[in-house]
Amino acid sequence: MKKKYPYYLANQPEQPNTDLEVTDKYTGKTATRVALAGPRAIDRGVEAAVEAAPALFAMPPYERQAVLEHAVARFEERAEELAMALCIEAGKPIKDSRGEVARLIDTFRIAAEESVRFNGEVMNLERNPKSKGYRGFTRRVPVGPCSFITPFNFPLNLAAHKIAPAIAAGCPFVLKPDGRTPIGALVIGEILAETDLPKGSFSILPCSIEDVDPFSMDERIKLLSFTGSPQVGWKLKNQAGKKKVVLELGGNAACIVDADTDLEDAVQRIIFGAFYQSGQSCIGVQRIIVHEAVYDAFMDKLVQATRELKSGDPKDEEIFIGPMIAEKEAQRLEEWIRHAVDGGGKILCGGGRNGAILEATLLENVPKDTKLCVEEAFGPVAVLSSFSDFSDALADVNDIAYGIHAGVFTRDIYHMLEAWDRLEVGGVIIGDVPSWRVDHMPYGGVKESGLGREGVRYAMEDMTEIRNLVIRTP
Repeated sequence: MKKKYPYYLANQPEQPNTDLEVTDKYTGKTATRVALAGPRAIDRGVEAAVEAAPALFAMPPYERQAVLEHAVARFEERAEELAMALCIEAGKPIKDSRGEVARLIDTFRIAAEESVRFNGEVMNLERNPKSKGYRGFTRRVPVGPCSFITPFNFPLNLAAHKIAPAIAAGCPFVLKPDGRTPIGALVIGEILAETDLPKGSFSILPCSIEDVDPFSMDERIKLLSFTGSPQVGWKLKNQAGKKKVVLELGGNAACIVDADTDLEDAVQRIIFGAFYQSGQSCIGVQRIIVHEAVYDAFMDKLVQATRELKSGDPKDEEIFIGPMIAEKEAQRLEEWIRHAVDGGGKILCGGGRNGAILEATLLENVPKDTKLCVEEAFGPVAVLSSFSDFSDALADVNDIAYGIHAGVFTRDIYHMLEAWDRLEVGGVIIGDVPSWRVDHMPYGGVKESGLGREGVRYAMEDMTEIRNLVIRTP
């Protein structure tokens, strides 16, 4: 990692200061320093995006594709650098960091493919004698300048899910990465600066919360895409005025384990889903609802596997549980566990904390009105409960305010279809955990979990408008 990083304003690096400290999340020591953008820089970034919009719109799709392919090649060359930076700034275990770099590459590769096949439609308008001789055509045109705000937990790939579709669709943008994990986005900016994107096509500007209002309130911005907490996301939507808004917010994902499940397979997948990157994922497994016929056997296997997870320095290849993003977050979740136990819950394993590292923790008999059951834990904690009737398990999944993904382990086709019909979520994952995602699929939530969908093509649809053409033949 370099000693300092610039921000990117209108495609160019600028280093007016080193005011933003980025820490190694395992040691707590300063890892690097980053330029912090103020109100003037943000305004200049928006102005530059407005000025770049016509040139980026006019850029042929094959040229946008070349930009994205250049980024793919450079990410591959710098993959280990990106992974280590992510490991340091986010505390993400190095194996998981490499996995996120792979997803960054795949997201840009998908966008490169979509950039040259984002087509319109030919419409037959001759529905009655009055419309004889008319034919219609549609195309999608970019909405214009976009603003993006990304979180700390997937600082590479969640930035990629906004940046890559914007380039493919022809939308200039300003992006604010999370101040705790800005390095990945700035490296993306460094690589985009090597390309022939029109001046002003992108600005990547770490900034303070006090200066973030233009991302939602500036009327020159035509779309806001935010990934983060529901409290912040819905506030931004209320501020956004007439612009389009896409929100990817919090979750409290559940996983049903039916009586016919291969328990060994389910345990291995749920271990991953619940504790991958210390549970800091909005689709991490937080509630595990198990058929009573297999509950005891499943619980024994899951507890044993959880106890075997190693925690510690995320740079160690053998470590599965690294630090949470900050010690205060580990303290918060430790308090939630204590509150669940005070209400009658039982800790099956884990529960201990060492600084920002919280042990992988499983509980049962937790009252349904406690925070661990109704709010987003966003850490390495999961709660077990049992069911006897599958319909009751589906109702249990729905009985919260969130809904991004749900996982269902079953071999019963009728249970699969009932889950797809009844679960109030953006996606139902059969035979796997809700944490499973491939980067071209539609992804997003309902209820408090947001609105709109990501996944490259679906993001491009939000970043464009349909423009109709009608031709009359006299």
